Order: sequence, then C-alpha cells, then structure tokens
Amino acid sequence: MTLQRCSWCSNDPLYIAYHDHEWGKPEHDEAQLFEMLCLEGQQAGLAWITVLKKREHYRTHFFQYPIAQIANLTDAELADKLTDAGLIRHIGKLKAIRDNAIAWQNLKEKVDDVPAWLWRFVDQHPCHNDVVNYRSAPVQTEISTKLSKALKQHGFKFVGPTTCYAFMQAVGMVNDHENHCAFK
Repeated sequence: MTLQRCSWCSNDPLYIAYHDHEWGKPEHDEAQLFEMLCLEGQQAGLAWITVLKKREHYRTHFFQYPIAQIANLTDAELADKLTDAGLIRHIGKLKAIRDNAIAWQNLKEKVDDVPAWLWRFVDQHPCHNDVVNYRSAPVQTEISTKLSKALKQHGFKFVGPTTCYAFMQAVGMVNDHENHCAFK
C-alpha cells in the first residue's frame, strides 16, 4: 500500500523526504528556524523545489555556521558567492541572509528566546487546518501578516506575509497537510 501524501508533493525523492520528515513538523531549534526563515526568503518568485535542491549549497555557504558568524559576512564575501551556481545568484537575497542574522541577534538581545517569540504568534501551539486540497489553503493569513510586520520592524528582509506563511507551514507552526495525507 502506498502512503497518501499531499498532492503538491512530487515523486522527487528530495521532495518526498522533505514532505515526510520536515514540512509541518513543529521545529523549535534556533539554527533550524533561522535557516528555514532565510530559505523561505530565497524562494520568493521561485518554486520551493528549486531552493530545496540548492539547500546543501546554502548550508555549506551559510547554515553550518553560527548565526553570529553569518552576521559578520562582508559585502565582498557575499558578492563572491554570486559565482556559485549552487546558490540563487541574487545579491539582495544573499545579503538578506546576512541582514537577517544581524536582525536575529538584535532581536535575541530584546527577547532572549527568539524561537519562543516566533511561536507566540500561534500561542506556542501548532494550528491544524482543514485542508481538503492544498490549492484551497491560504497563501497568507492575518497571523502571517502580523509576523511579517513584526519581523520587518526588527530589520528582517524577504519576510512578506506569503513568505512568513510558507515559513510557518515549513516549521510546523501551521499544519496544512491535506486531510487525506498520512502525515497530517
């Protein structure tokens, strides 16, 4: 018997692994939350599978390092990364990773626990939505709009309401697995 998955999940093994083991699972680890927030920003205007296929390059260039080290990247170091076809070669998006690391550190000075601060937007508990078909799921909500505004006020980049909703889905703040999905 074949497991039922969300209909957006293709037959690509990378996509299946992401769907089955990450997407919609509550995540509270600071480094993982930071990575996913930045990767969702990299997706802007692209398909998620594009970012997913480049994820290991992003980890090599950015996410294997502490957030404080990412915050210290220079413009010249970021410009050098534009030569790597394994990354999305958009200087604004690459600078956003560094700028988001700076914003994360600044926010951490104010709230101490950034993961708890993020999760407060859903009262510390995942929202489980009734999703018959992924096309009927929202692309943004009132909560993702509030999160977007709050992040922008703290200096984060590439964190619009749609990006924030995708982030919330990815890290399990929102469970939008389709009702028939074995991973709901």
